[in-house]
Amino acid sequence: MAASPLREYLDFAVETAWEAGRLTLGFFRTAIETETKADASPVTIADRRAEECIRRRIEARFPGHRIVGEEFGERQAQAGAPCWWVDPIDGTRSFVRGVPLYGVLLGFEVEGRIVVGAAYFPALDEMLYAAEGEGCYLNGRRCRVSPAASLAAAAVCFTNAAAFPGAGRDEALRRILARAAYSAGGSDAYGHALVASGRAELMLDPVMKPYDCGPFPVLLREAGGFFGDWSGHETIYGGEALSTSRKLLPEVLAVLRGEPEKRKENGDDRRVV
Repeated sequence: MAASPLREYLDFAVETAWEAGRLTLGFFRTAIETETKADASPVTIADRRAEECIRRRIEARFPGHRIVGEEFGERQAQAGAPCWWVDPIDGTRSFVRGVPLYGVLLGFEVEGRIVVGAAYFPALDEMLYAAEGEGCYLNGRRCRVSPAASLAAAAVCFTNAAAFPGAGRDEALRRILARAAYSAGGSDAYGHALVASGRAELMLDPVMKPYDCGPFPVLLREAGGFFGDWSGHETIYGGEALSTSRKLLPEVLAVLRGEPEKRKENGDDRRVV
């Protein structure tokens, strides 16, 4: 069987995320100094060292590619060049507190579409990866989204409940949580990984940058799910994000829009608020 044309990029993404992630472990649960960036988010030497590691590897292997990273911005390339989206530590607040849910995120975009992704969670030693048409894998085992048929059976993840009001999304979150079976905060990128691997049904982020999203469109797509904005468009540019299964997506979008719940009673469809 011929190798996938994306295999080179997938192997590279996995190896690179792993190398950068192992580097971060040298700083994890140490008395690391934290600085505050202009956007009020924290940054550490571990974030910078990990991104430098990733950039060195990309520049050596794919010198014509564009790079956009959280800590060092954009390296320009020729128009239309493939792009690597880099978040060296997603969940820096978790990282500096010794919480093991932080991740190293790499997404590879070609002609506006994420076709390769790797998300490595070093403190858990979990690697989630996918290439278009090749399936989604967690530590070498094929994974898929949950088969749950409704929010009533769903576990919902989010990072910080306090972020929802500022984005005008507090009522949407309230409606989702009222319908869900279970919810948990503090998940950062790990929430999207939980959805892709079938361990949760929905992850909501009211505020996202493209580098926060990098690997997730292809990871969720290959796992049978959806990653994109709250209007149902697959994108890393929506300024917000959600992950869920294709089965749950219509219900999730309807609840986010505030549509009344549809129930069946005695064979009749009835809508209730």
